[in-house]
Amino acid sequence: MPVANRQQTKTTSADSNKLARRTFLASAASVGAATLLAGCESATTANSSIEPGTVPAGSIPGDAPETTKLKIGIIALTDCSPFVIAHEKGLFAKYGLQSTISKGASWAAIRDALSNGDIQATHLLFGMPLASTLGLLGAPKRPVIAPWIVNRNGQAITLNADLKGKVQDDPKALKPLVDAAKASGSPMTFAMTFPPGTHAMWMRYYLAAGGIHPDKDVSLATVPPPQMVANMKIGKLDGFCVGEPWNARAITDGIGFTSITTQQIWKDHPEKVCAFTEEFAEKNPKTVKAVLKALHEASVWLDDLGNRPEQAKIVSAPTYINCAPEVILGRLQGKCDFGDGRSNNDLPYVTFHDRNCNYPQAKYGLWWLSQFRRWGMVEGQPDYEGTVKRVLRSDLYEEAMKEIGYEHGGASSEAETLFDGVKFDPADPESYAKSFAIHNLKG
Repeated sequence: MPVANRQQTKTTSADSNKLARRTFLASAASVGAATLLAGCESATTANSSIEPGTVPAGSIPGDAPETTKLKIGIIALTDCSPFVIAHEKGLFAKYGLQSTISKGASWAAIRDALSNGDIQATHLLFGMPLASTLGLLGAPKRPVIAPWIVNRNGQAITLNADLKGKVQDDPKALKPLVDAAKASGSPMTFAMTFPPGTHAMWMRYYLAAGGIHPDKDVSLATVPPPQMVANMKIGKLDGFCVGEPWNARAITDGIGFTSITTQQIWKDHPEKVCAFTEEFAEKNPKTVKAVLKALHEASVWLDDLGNRPEQAKIVSAPTYINCAPEVILGRLQGKCDFGDGRSNNDLPYVTFHDRNCNYPQAKYGLWWLSQFRRWGMVEGQPDYEGTVKRVLRSDLYEEAMKEIGYEHGGASSEAETLFDGVKFDPADPESYAKSFAIHNLKG
């Protein structure tokens, strides 16, 4: 499926030497040439910075970052917010970093920019560091670490408006429609944002729970997040899984409705991570910890729900999400109009800090590897424990939090149960991977 790529845009670097008391710097952002999706219209937002302390709380003498100039990648999704807030409010500068935020066109572009050193840290789909470290699905084998979970919840599966009244939140209702389309020679098309990423796993799990094989019964396409709505609008997609605000935008445009949110599939599931190449982290451990400390402060601020209107306004800017604040805000507050007559104003909202959100839990990596195994993305049993230990660097997280005096909730080995009632026991991911009737196991 041909899909146009959005041109990359960048914010200017925060200058730590010019930070004074709370200031507001007018920022005019230009956007690239029009693509399939022109983006939501948004008024320009002001960049604001808070006065950094002379010595950051919890800092250690001689603990300055090895690399001070840092370019950080994001994709235009609501869950890029911790990076944006840490930049805009001077929190990266507080910990000795001169930050530049670089908006990527797609997850593949972000991965490649990290790999070749164009960016040093990035917003990344949970499964991508695992896939890069293992060299899966055509990715160059480049070890990537993830010492920080950015957020939980906040994604959804959107279906084309033509399916209203035929399907709600049960994928089993899709099964006869999928079968009919397949028999006619024109299989239904569903999109996700990157093959080993979160949206791919949610879409695959949802379809399979309805008795639909994602690799045999439908066409599964890769589409960059900001272009989902445009592709549905021109009739290319029957459904997609993506982060906000693009599910809400599909409803605003009258072209789709939310079948189910991902927090309804798996409450408080992990979503994005902050990632670095393993090589960069080994050479710059203090820089990595400085990033985590700044993200911690930003995430605490974000989980004060009173700050969410300001959050929506800041991240709506063309240099970030390029979407009207009111489209972003509702689902940040747990308010969901599904677009087909259903509504829920008490959903588990997207979390950036609360409930031990940021700890890089090994069990989540084990779940992802079990799904790589289930769908034939690896051949034979992967090295579950070794890969997860290498990628999900809880040691760096714990060190950074100790240095600022934050007491986190620690590791969890509790089982997890998704919406189909199937329980995942992190003590035996291989048996879990093999337990599903619909799969693509290899070896």
